[in-house]
Amino acid sequence: MLSSDEVEEMEMKPGFVSARPQRILELDTTHTPSFLGLHQNVGLWNASNSGKGVIIGLLDSGITPKHPSFNDNGMPPPPAKWKGKCEFNFTACNNKLIGARNFVKTATSPLDGKGHGTHTSSTAAGNFVDGANLLGNANGTAVGIAPRAHLAMYRVCDDGLCQEAYILAGLDAAIEDGVDVISISLGGPPMPFYDDCLAIGAYSAIQKGIFVSCSAGNKGPTVGTVKNGAPWILTVAASTTDRKIRAVAVLGNGAKYVGESAFQPTNFSGKLLPLVNANNCESLPTIDVKGKIVLCDTSGDLSRIEKGEEVKNAGAAAMILMNEKNGGYTTFADVHVHPTTHVSYFNGLKIINYIKSTSAPVATISFKGTRIGNKHAPTVASFSSRGPSLASPGILKPDISGPGVNILAAWPTSVEEMITSATSTFTIISGTSMACPHLAGVAALLKNTHPDWSPAAIKSAIMTTADIVNLEKDPIEDERLKPANLFTIGSGNVNPSRASDPGLIYDIHPEDYVPYLCGLKYTDIQVSAIVRRKVHCTSSIAETELNYPSFSIHSKSGAQTYTRTVTNVGEANSTYTVKVSGLDGVEVTVSPITLKFSALNQKASYNVTVKPSKLPLHSQGYITWSSCRYSVRSPIQISPYSI
Repeated sequence: MLSSDEVEEMEMKPGFVSARPQRILELDTTHTPSFLGLHQNVGLWNASNSGKGVIIGLLDSGITPKHPSFNDNGMPPPPAKWKGKCEFNFTACNNKLIGARNFVKTATSPLDGKGHGTHTSSTAAGNFVDGANLLGNANGTAVGIAPRAHLAMYRVCDDGLCQEAYILAGLDAAIEDGVDVISISLGGPPMPFYDDCLAIGAYSAIQKGIFVSCSAGNKGPTVGTVKNGAPWILTVAASTTDRKIRAVAVLGNGAKYVGESAFQPTNFSGKLLPLVNANNCESLPTIDVKGKIVLCDTSGDLSRIEKGEEVKNAGAAAMILMNEKNGGYTTFADVHVHPTTHVSYFNGLKIINYIKSTSAPVATISFKGTRIGNKHAPTVASFSSRGPSLASPGILKPDISGPGVNILAAWPTSVEEMITSATSTFTIISGTSMACPHLAGVAALLKNTHPDWSPAAIKSAIMTTADIVNLEKDPIEDERLKPANLFTIGSGNVNPSRASDPGLIYDIHPEDYVPYLCGLKYTDIQVSAIVRRKVHCTSSIAETELNYPSFSIHSKSGAQTYTRTVTNVGEANSTYTVKVSGLDGVEVTVSPITLKFSALNQKASYNVTVKPSKLPLHSQGYITWSSCRYSVRSPIQISPYSI
């Protein structure tokens, strides 16, 4: 880290832009491809050759090169443009893993010491691996979203911590090496973009036509916690799939509450046993739990697994783990060390009420294994960070949600050996870190299908075609509130097949971000630090004037008008009409109400005028342009948030 004297000395040198103290950032499947509508030899996988020829670079904790997910069966050689390196000191790279570099000074190679990078890499573009499972659960063929895409790992993290200098070095290397998509499942707290290394590095990437997908963060459900909010980044929230690894809490009164656990013991008797509430289970020595089932909540200092260890060591027969209120309905399929089910906060309250209702409460756990078909899916995970974006409230963030709960993917070692003799090197973890590479994989598929599309065009296609209803065709829910609001879900849950043929796109050229940044009241020096060249803010636009596929508007008295320009990428001769839905308490006028096109790549503009009927106002809805074939939907959020 530079001293103040060194910074002052640097500031005197020709060409100097900026310098600041370094910060440390944190690291943020067998079923998800089919859940997202991706199937072999048909649809988008067929049209995109499963991402063939596209290079996905990941900034993460490293990679395990010998993992079967990174075999190169069926893989072509790297594209001729590839300039990357393989820094392993043994023959490890191949036509799947074409590059691996280390930027961590405390490490000697790109080898994954944590597991995070191996998991995210296989999620984005892992090759087909039959028989993947965790303790026999979620069994099937593991595969990434873009299984024919190439992978390049840039190790920028050690022990879960990622220094800014390493991140910027990794980003610069990925750009120079020739990647097409960058996946970054890490980040720090929200901050101005000129002070955000990821925002700065990602801007350099999109200038070269490289798509950047980043995790939204795991600080939900608190509002204003979304990170990686620069408009040139796709910011990804975490949602569930329709798969659950079920463990059912059965009470003495006959009530049954479905929870989850990856540990599904076959020798658990199922006999009703005394049930006791031990709160957070961090003071068990004061409670007699021997031979009983213990109800624990997730508060306190111990992790979910550590609570199970405490319960086991105290002689209890099993554990029911319940969420705190903020955890809502989000449950995790952990590899517990003791018979356990993890239930929602709301089901936990019912179990507590049962315990209070009788002098001799009893319970058991029934382990039901993997079940697919939960019609409430997808829902947005309670931990997924929420908007508004503190760095730029005029840009609606997150942009999109994707699978990020209980994702089975590659792992450096077997996590089962402590329980069984199994050696499967896959595990289940959750986070927006898992959602981010799903979207990077989708971007790789679109990059193959539409090689001429800009990063903004790909982003627009993903956002305007997203799903806003679940498998039951009801509005997608928050795992705490119903339905999910736009600060939780963004444009909706990704629909890869629809994104490949969106009809209209909202395009943004890299230079268009300069007047936007000037409009944030950044100084010339601050804008120059982001775009890495000297800038003079001679013109500026309001945040909501950026040609973004969504709207985030600060409610105020009087009418406000915003302009958007769309590009026709659907049918040459087509007519679109507009529909406004939702937006209670606000008058919305769109002009014109019809857009007519006579050629591909033709552009058309429209104005949106909003006039709230009362203040302050919270309202959300959609502006949808529809033709005979396409539906192009933009979310619009109106709220009293301001900078």
